[in-house]
Amino acid sequence: MTKFPRSIRKSGYWLRWDIWRSPLVDEMTYFTPHVSRVSLLLPKVFLKSYAYFLFQDLIRYGKTKENLRRVTWQSVLDVPKRWFWHFYAVSIVWNGVLLVLSVNRLLVDQPYPVWLTEIVGLLTGVPVSSSQVPQVSALLVQVLLWVHSLRRLLESLFISVFSDGAIHIVQYIFGLGYYIILGLTVICADHLLNGNGIHGLPLLSQLGLCHVAGVTIFTWAIILQHRSLVQLARLRTGDSGTVETLAHRMPSGGWFDLVSCPHYFAECLIYVSMSLVSGGCSITWWLVVLYVLFCQALAAQLCHEFYRSKFKSYPKYRKAFIPFVL
Repeated sequence: MTKFPRSIRKSGYWLRWDIWRSPLVDEMTYFTPHVSRVSLLLPKVFLKSYAYFLFQDLIRYGKTKENLRRVTWQSVLDVPKRWFWHFYAVSIVWNGVLLVLSVNRLLVDQPYPVWLTEIVGLLTGVPVSSSQVPQVSALLVQVLLWVHSLRRLLESLFISVFSDGAIHIVQYIFGLGYYIILGLTVICADHLLNGNGIHGLPLLSQLGLCHVAGVTIFTWAIILQHRSLVQLARLRTGDSGTVETLAHRMPSGGWFDLVSCPHYFAECLIYVSMSLVSGGCSITWWLVVLYVLFCQALAAQLCHEFYRSKFKSYPKYRKAFIPFVL
């Protein structure tokens, strides 16, 4: 076993002894230009460790990754950010299939296929009866999820102007699996809330204020997100719609005067609306909302710090994610 010098052990540098004794030392930088305020609370020895740079590489994408000093081989694990549309294409196909199956079960009384009931039973730990019928709440959530995915696919293909930014292959694989799991989550949550053998009330009598509130918030949120994405795209296109530059420009106007990333705020509201449509009583769905909140808040904070470091005249009153709050 290697005996590290006393000074090395005392300072904590032994945690990365194998790094600075290796050829990686010529390629690594110990500090990144954009360090989030949360990172400043971490021990300095961690901020200088290889694990920290791997972590930064995994949580950043696109413009927030541009100035991150990385080891050469890490770029091999990058895929283009413009591949985001793959996520929504997978979601449209997979969640479209689940939506059709639910509609057939509810309206035509056609049982769920065996493979689906086995997956739901495995994930929930509760056997699924052939008499299980989805409630209108679950059906509405599936419709909203499919509409959201379709809109995002069209925006990614025909509106958004992507630069040469990248995302990590782990983020890409996770994104593909996320929408598959999300579709199953809708059915699983409905199964846990309503149990087996419940045929439910007629569709219209199942509707309530939570559905109206959820659909209203969803509609407003997708409009906000669409307008925000159009504004971002126009920063790179001329009046004719042709791409003039791929450089990052400072967004302004509309909700961009309040927050740096209103489209991330809208994404969170979209999931809040789905939770309300599901009845507002599903712990599973609120956990999904919590996950989306953390992810979007992190991405918004990183973008906010990027804008503030790049544009000296960036408004100091502008928040990152939630108007007047965060």
